[in-house]
Amino acid sequence: MFKGSFTALITPFCDGGIDKEAFRSLVERQIEAGTDGLVVCGTTGETPTLSEAEHLDTVKLCVETVRGRIPVLAGAGSNSTEKSVHMAKEISKLGVDGLMLVTPYYNKPPQEALFHHYQAVHDAVNLPIIMYTVPGRTGIDISIDTVSRLAELPRIVGIKDATNDLSRPVKTRLAVAKKDFCQLSGEDATVVAFLAQGGDGCVSVTSNVAPRMCADLHKAWQSGDFAKVSELRDKLMPLHVAMFTETNPGPAKYALSLLGLCSAQMRQPLWEISEKSKQEVKSALEKVGLLG
Repeated sequence: MFKGSFTALITPFCDGGIDKEAFRSLVERQIEAGTDGLVVCGTTGETPTLSEAEHLDTVKLCVETVRGRIPVLAGAGSNSTEKSVHMAKEISKLGVDGLMLVTPYYNKPPQEALFHHYQAVHDAVNLPIIMYTVPGRTGIDISIDTVSRLAELPRIVGIKDATNDLSRPVKTRLAVAKKDFCQLSGEDATVVAFLAQGGDGCVSVTSNVAPRMCADLHKAWQSGDFAKVSELRDKLMPLHVAMFTETNPGPAKYALSLLGLCSAQMRQPLWEISEKSKQEVKSALEKVGLLG
């Protein structure tokens, strides 16, 4: 259902609030570059620091700016099932094409509890749902057995996999009966390997900065132009590395500020990236031809 290059959008800030003009420009830039879809108000969007009103306003602004030209997935996850259900219901009124639900963080629920968490959100709304496993941030993974069980629910349509385990796409495909179940990588640096293992696309941080190159890589993969895939894979690698010199989205926001697209402001507890990281980001932008 969802495939190709999906950008995990940053949320630009200005004077403590959301910079709506910059956000609209960033969305238009993504569409013009050929991005296949957008994820708004996910981890990269600093959602834990947004108020509920800001979260919903940002999702609404994204949908209004996109105007149906590409799919929009909205983050609705929380480590509270009640809050996740509430946010999913509110977001479902805004015209998004689907929801992305991160595995509950900090609480470390066992697998049976994870199943019931996702089932509760599934049963509360009538939208496609992409699960999101990122153990490095949440402290817990969704097992393949649990993914397989959840995929039996009609509106659980895929997973964003940020485990960086490249055996997972194959194991998941073999375990899930739903043939159109989509698998999206959450790791930019291994995306080509993920696709080769049966993945369908990537929810990318790097594509905030280099949307056209990321989109072109996926289009080349889908058309079988593997020479182009290899060229873009190698060209993008310094940028992939630079985007994670510090906690995401700090490096991405700094890169966008160098490109004159928004400020590098983040909300606490995140903070301005170090001078060393700034130099690495700047150098990577120069290497890929986006700066200088």
